[in-house]
Amino acid sequence: MAGEPSSTAVAARIAVRAGVSTPGHRALPEEVPVALSFGGTTQAVMMATPADLHDFGVGFALSEAIIRSPSDIVSLEIIEVDQGFDVQMQLADHIQSAFAARRRKMAGPVGCGLCGIESIEEALRALPDREDVTIEFSAEDVREAVRSLSMHQKLRAETGAVHAAGFYQPGEGIACVREDVGRHNALDKLIGAMAGSGLRAAEGAIIITSRVSVDMVQKAVIAGAGLLIAVSAPTALAVRTAEAAGLTLVGIARGADFEIFTRTSRITQGVASDVA
Repeated sequence: MAGEPSSTAVAARIAVRAGVSTPGHRALPEEVPVALSFGGTTQAVMMATPADLHDFGVGFALSEAIIRSPSDIVSLEIIEVDQGFDVQMQLADHIQSAFAARRRKMAGPVGCGLCGIESIEEALRALPDREDVTIEFSAEDVREAVRSLSMHQKLRAETGAVHAAGFYQPGEGIACVREDVGRHNALDKLIGAMAGSGLRAAEGAIIITSRVSVDMVQKAVIAGAGLLIAVSAPTALAVRTAEAAGLTLVGIARGADFEIFTRTSRITQGVASDVA
């Protein structure tokens, strides 16, 4: 297993501010190709930040419904290859057989979450029902979750150029954060880290720093979440999908303000009763 390189590099630059030019340096996030392989076959190649690659592999396998539990992975090895890394996973025999029957290729840039899917049915896959998730948040919990995530974004503080996904529990605070140049990668890393730490998504909220496309909703639902909070807006399909899956979707959470798009009953305090 290769050691993971630094997540950042330093680049020379000239800063122009208020008409004044100043030479200097800036930390930038690294971005490398990361292959995700199962049983010797590459399933996806994503451009990603080379950190927390074990979490990335496990989280990707979980959120893509390749596995149901981290125990379905017999071994995981991170191999350094030319210009990048290969996260090589061996699956239990029965999981590998099922995976081989449905395998698809994915190859895309950091903004791509559904690249290479071969059918509309697969893109709009059936999701578990999270109607029975009983987590409750107050309006202040929502605000605190977003504030806390910002405070834990170390790589963003250093570079200003990455997304984050975090897990927040009322009364406990932020339990886990992962960052990456890709919003999907950050969420997959978080899901993998949570699985490895025994954190249950139903017992808190997943917070993301990006817009909410349908695939982000799918990943959160598959992870077991009942509440997804985002600093940006959702797509219309993301809202419809969240509603159908029983997921409370909160978007445009900035400062003291946020908007609840689905399943408002989980936000129990600090919200006007006529919309609860």
